[in-house]
Amino acid sequence: MNDTPDTSAREDLGADFKKALDAGWLPIREVARQTGVNAVTLRAWERRYGLVVPQRTPKGHRLYSADHVQRILTILTWLNRGVAVGQVKPLLETPQAFSETVENDWHALRQTALTAVAQLNERGLDDSVNQAIALYPPRTLCEQLLMPLLAELEQRWQGQFGAQMEQSFFYSWLRSKFGARIYHNNRQLRGAPLLLINHSDRPLEPDLWLSAWLVSSADCPVQVFDWPLPAGELALTVDHLQARGVLLYSSKAMNLSLLPKLLHGVGCPKMIAGPTVCIHHAELSARTTEITDLYLAEDPLSAHRVLVECGLI
Repeated sequence: MNDTPDTSAREDLGADFKKALDAGWLPIREVARQTGVNAVTLRAWERRYGLVVPQRTPKGHRLYSADHVQRILTILTWLNRGVAVGQVKPLLETPQAFSETVENDWHALRQTALTAVAQLNERGLDDSVNQAIALYPPRTLCEQLLMPLLAELEQRWQGQFGAQMEQSFFYSWLRSKFGARIYHNNRQLRGAPLLLINHSDRPLEPDLWLSAWLVSSADCPVQVFDWPLPAGELALTVDHLQARGVLLYSSKAMNLSLLPKLLHGVGCPKMIAGPTVCIHHAELSARTTEITDLYLAEDPLSAHRVLVECGLI
């Protein structure tokens, strides 16, 4: 079904569609921008569950009202409380019926993924995550599935025989999975990218890739570097890419004495993210007053929130 959203192409969409937009109705792309729920997910909610049923023009274009937008935001509230999308509709009518025992599928999804990782079952892992991606916004998916899954895996890998095998499998899958989505999104986007850099000595920081996916899902081009840059080259890279901002991610301690030299000449906004922010909380907090446009975030979700608040995405 055609849901062409760009205002620049309105002259090609027909009189009924243009009239509806002039009357205040919203096309699906604008609703996705306002709510963070992409068009594929909005269509799935409509088709499978009847959660948000838009108006249609004679040519089939979906049109949403302010009430539809508010309903979507209410749905997100329930999803972020751990309620499965299939259980949301009754709660929209009678929210007092909610209890903590309302069935949700996050635990089952995590268990399916954990089993797939243990079996090195790439197709099974991919299928389970693809199903979730179709039904949930990226932020909800990170909060309810992917970040808890990572935490469970990392706990399981402590001293377990075969841990290195599982970790290599999962990290390779994660980079391929979200790298491909980021690449596809970048091909559709224009403008200055956000530069995300692995600033630890780990060969892969999985939360860096989740951060990159969240940013990319907000229609912002991203460039991911999986290895640190030396002092002097960061400013050069920012200049070459004309980057809108830089995010340095690390799960380990940093040598903060080198930070001024590393960031010298970087004129765009800068963020340090990851557990390193907790490790150096007091000193990094002081640095935000010394270094212009320096922001801090402890995980992908808080990084995404700060990037939105400071207007970088």
